[in-house]
Amino acid sequence: MEEKRPDALSRRKETILAAIVKAYVQTGEPVGSKVLAEQLGVSSATVRNEMAGLSQLGLLEQPHTSAGRIPTHLGYRYYIDYLMQPSPLPEAEQRYLDGLLLTDAYEPERLLENVSQILADLTKFAALSTPPPVAGSVIRGVQFVQTSRRTAMAILMMSSGAVKNRMFRCDFDLTQDMMRIFFRVLNERLAGLPVTSLTPAFVQSLGVSLGELAPLISSALVALLEIAQDSMQAQIRLNGQTNLLFYPEFSHGNVRPVMDFLESRQELSRLLFRTPPHGSHVYALIGEETQRPELVQSSLLAVRYAVEGKEAGIIGVLGPTRMDYPFLMARLEYLAASVGKLLTDLLQEDG
Repeated sequence: MEEKRPDALSRRKETILAAIVKAYVQTGEPVGSKVLAEQLGVSSATVRNEMAGLSQLGLLEQPHTSAGRIPTHLGYRYYIDYLMQPSPLPEAEQRYLDGLLLTDAYEPERLLENVSQILADLTKFAALSTPPPVAGSVIRGVQFVQTSRRTAMAILMMSSGAVKNRMFRCDFDLTQDMMRIFFRVLNERLAGLPVTSLTPAFVQSLGVSLGELAPLISSALVALLEIAQDSMQAQIRLNGQTNLLFYPEFSHGNVRPVMDFLESRQELSRLLFRTPPHGSHVYALIGEETQRPELVQSSLLAVRYAVEGKEAGIIGVLGPTRMDYPFLMARLEYLAASVGKLLTDLLQEDG
């Protein structure tokens, strides 16, 4: 059943609102009645009357006297919720994006870094990605890879799909037999435990219980502890912040507060995770909806990707409210689905 529109507009008002949004996104200039009258085949007086009505409803505003109208954040919201037409990706673009993602498809951290860079290049906005959350996930297993005579890499695999690693050094020469001991003993003790249980106190008690093995395994244990602690911090990969410098909305010093906000990972994380679980659909926070004074001229588009059918991390873009919403949402949804599938495949291969 079609969702009922609150205070539904007349068909003509909706047509004019949609036309103003599209024109303003393309040009960045207020849209006048004459342009719309020619486009819609009605009189300028009729368009002016409808524009006045849309302004009274808070959907349009007039930035300057005698100028045309531009959408407000409420106007964009009405457009997205009720008027926006889908913008499907051509197959050629799907193949192109798949090719970009596949370059780092076997390393989860680089894959998430890559997708935010792809989004920044594609949209010319600031782009971000977050790994699957650690809270509630368990340790699927640990792996060790010797990198030199006395160094190795500890790899922690989590049920959320996250795979993290850390280098560690020993005071003795490593052998393949020792690496096998690391693998066997630590998988026996750690696999199936919540990631949040890997605390300094737990590691200390585990070391005591290992007896004469403790001196051999201590460096590996410390590396796994550091991985777990880092994983529990808010982690956001951010690319393309300087793209915002080229938009007039962020001129005359308006960009500095936005940049400062993006650099505050905790504040950005709070904003991101305000977006509710919503499957594969992109969630938009427009202007004042962000509840951040720095972002009144900005929109955040975010979508959660799923790993093994469970919603995991987030990818998104932040830019001016004057953005091509259907174009961006279609590409965000496609990339989220692709990232989720790649991470799911990796997790199942590790399993």
